[in-house]
Amino acid sequence: MLSFSRRAFGASTLALAAGCATGTAGGGGSGGSGSAAIGAHGLDLTAGDASVRPGDDFFRYANGRWLDTTEIPADRTTWGTFAILDDKSERDQRVIIEETALAGGAPGSLQQKIADIYNSYLDTDAINARGIAVLQDDLATINAIRTHEDVIRVMAGADFPTNGPFAVFAGLDARNPERYVVTITHAGLGLPEREFYRRADAEATRTAYVAYIERILTLGGQSNGAAKARAIMALETQIAELHWPIAERRQRERVYNLMSRAELRAIAPNFPWDAGLEAGNMGQATEVVVRELSAMAPLANLFLATPVETWRDYLTFNLISGSADVLPNAIDEANFDFYGRTLNGQPQQRERWKRAVDQVNNAMGEAVGQLYVQRHFPPEAKAQMLELVENLRRAYAQRIDQSPWMTAATKVVAQEKLAAFVPRIGYPDVWRDYSGMDVRQGDAYGNAKRANKFNGDWATARLWRPVDRREWNMTPQTVNASYNSVMNVITFPAAILQPPFFDPNADAAVNYGAIGGVIGHEMGHGFDDQGAKSDARGVLRDWWSPQDVAAFQQVTNALAAQYDTFEALPGLHVNGRLTLGENVGDNGGLQVALRAYELSLNGRPAPELDGLSGNQRFFLGWAQAWRSRYRDEALRNLVLTNPHAPPQFRVNGVVRNMDAWYAAFDVTPEDDLYLPPDQRVTIW
Repeated sequence: MLSFSRRAFGASTLALAAGCATGTAGGGGSGGSGSAAIGAHGLDLTAGDASVRPGDDFFRYANGRWLDTTEIPADRTTWGTFAILDDKSERDQRVIIEETALAGGAPGSLQQKIADIYNSYLDTDAINARGIAVLQDDLATINAIRTHEDVIRVMAGADFPTNGPFAVFAGLDARNPERYVVTITHAGLGLPEREFYRRADAEATRTAYVAYIERILTLGGQSNGAAKARAIMALETQIAELHWPIAERRQRERVYNLMSRAELRAIAPNFPWDAGLEAGNMGQATEVVVRELSAMAPLANLFLATPVETWRDYLTFNLISGSADVLPNAIDEANFDFYGRTLNGQPQQRERWKRAVDQVNNAMGEAVGQLYVQRHFPPEAKAQMLELVENLRRAYAQRIDQSPWMTAATKVVAQEKLAAFVPRIGYPDVWRDYSGMDVRQGDAYGNAKRANKFNGDWATARLWRPVDRREWNMTPQTVNASYNSVMNVITFPAAILQPPFFDPNADAAVNYGAIGGVIGHEMGHGFDDQGAKSDARGVLRDWWSPQDVAAFQQVTNALAAQYDTFEALPGLHVNGRLTLGENVGDNGGLQVALRAYELSLNGRPAPELDGLSGNQRFFLGWAQAWRSRYRDEALRNLVLTNPHAPPQFRVNGVVRNMDAWYAAFDVTPEDDLYLPPDQRVTIW
């Protein structure tokens, strides 16, 4: 991404998205002919807490003993199903990468590039020996800045990590999915979200952040670090005050404002918009989409009112901080001390090899993905997954037809959209070409910088070429899943298609509760409070009748109010509006998965296994899939910044709205999770 605000290279994120795995498409029996990987039939029946009534806390009923006896590893902020599978994927990749690095390859080959990125990143002796001398050319670029236009040109065109009040990138046009368009959104913060600059309970974090800025500047050879740190924090605080609240940024029609270049200039006539677009290789663009429109003029005015000297210090800090992992140990450790220990409660830095695996993935993830799927994704898994997706699609179609609140005309269009869903399973059909990436032995900083430029240029070039619907937004080795409303595609990478989400030898009820629920979740995003605003072609438009919109808002308002009551930490409640899309996905997804499981029985009664009915195993499969623990600091960050509710509420908040759960576990009005039938939210 070449933009007014550049993403730091070496950064990595883990989205707490609904993960999905390959599912058996068979009937309601106990799975395949082999042995299940977990327990006798796919459930770990030793993990629960029998002293807890399922109707009081189903998450703990299913996972309580595991929660009480499992420690979060010192180098993790959370531990559970996703983290465990991520750890497995990481170790599988290490074997592949180290074998590749040992074998080497011809100059310019994928093998040579993988080896040189990995080995150079691991060579901390060489990194320490080079010191901050590797920064000198980039620092010289910053120090040469004399005007505000110079600042924008560096922010937009630099190959090193920067930040700024605006992020500019090539995004899919939500009203014309056949093209990419220049997209502008607000940015510029070093803390995770605007609330960290505002909340009284974040004062200690803000104090630590200022100390961190000073420490980074000093280690980077800069003078007057304390004064510069205070000025940078004051600037970021002003930027944060102009940001929209995170829940408001979910409203897709509000963040779509298509305008000409002339209209963009008119927002803030003195701001160097054209210089920024030209420096970011976007100068040919005739139109842009502006997201948080009301924030643009105030941010532009703040930019111009801020002294150039302050922007130079701001860019210098972002350069050093964003490059910390390929700079000397003292800088790397300072970065971890704040972003790991202080902000997320992580006691220990991750081992260097794990971070080296991340570095290779950040640079050329699909190159590793090609090797990963050859070893860890059997061809039959893709066929099984596609069959299961079709079972869920059939169940979703029935649920839409049976919806009591949607009008007949809108149901027709909804069915068209459901039929148009494209499932992407395991790995892309066409792999990325990395032949143009320049990777050099022993140059960790340069490799990261050049990879950042290569991938940024590739992403920006999409503005000038037809939309390629074969492109994936994540690698096969990623433990995650997604729905893209503009593409109308659901994506399930190979790494998540394994137990406990899917096991071909597990009971069908467990597979439908776990992977089936997550497939239903991703399909559900096409009909959540935001995804439903796009039609079968992915076009953002009104296709619901006013009557349908009113009915939908009534049920989603009720669901948001339910989640508002959940308390993640003392005094810290889930934001029902921020998490609404994911909660709608869970609510409808599990209902659809249950219907798909019922259809799979073909009229036969579900067998009883381990003393559990089919529906009991189904719901326990869902609860087991979301098993996890969080450090308090990480949980706080999740609640304040993430559109996903904490896992315990993704279990309890869903099952309490399903009549079948009440019947399966004899839940009564005396139980804490009980909702009267007229208060249970059924969307699909």
